[in-house]
Amino acid sequence: MRDGDVNADGSPQDSAGGQPMADEVLNLPLDFEAFYLGHQEFFHAYGEIHLGSRRAAEEVAHQVFLEILGGWDQLLQEGDLEQRTLAVLHRHVRARLEKEGREPAFVINGPIFRALREAKDKLELMESSSGLYEAITGLPTRQFAVIVLRHLLGYETSRIARFMGLHERTVDYHGRKGKERLRAQLGLPAPQRAKNKNKKGTGQ
Repeated sequence: MRDGDVNADGSPQDSAGGQPMADEVLNLPLDFEAFYLGHQEFFHAYGEIHLGSRRAAEEVAHQVFLEILGGWDQLLQEGDLEQRTLAVLHRHVRARLEKEGREPAFVINGPIFRALREAKDKLELMESSSGLYEAITGLPTRQFAVIVLRHLLGYETSRIARFMGLHERTVDYHGRKGKERLRAQLGLPAPQRAKNKNKKGTGQ
């Protein structure tokens, strides 16, 4: 599937207001319907933290699912379904923000910004919101998804694992690698816990 616009051929008609696809589309392929039901919560939540409103998130998610549906057979043949569909979501959200000429909502909205500040201790990130945003969006797909789900949306590891179809240890691995990459990109020091532990051990 190309990273272009929604393919109109074979796609259901778009509706004004971006109503959820399940309300207006009949006879979806069963595997796509399962994908939709399993991913709609995250797609809407991701859109909302970036766009700042549920309505905007629903409109973008609607377009994303239409594009995915239009190229569904090809996506299944190509593999890497999770990575490719997350890339479609990410591209549509960024395009909406660029069209409106504004920064992501989680940078400028009070509640979301406070959530980022709280996540700072866990991620050991600097307070620059723009630098943080650029660093997070530059992560590889799975690391990006884990960081967003865990630290921005507050999902538990077990829930992230179910959503992404991964083992919980694999989720932890991607979260750890994502934080390491963020530290490197933002020029932050390594965590001190291990060093303190070693010093404590040598004194015994």
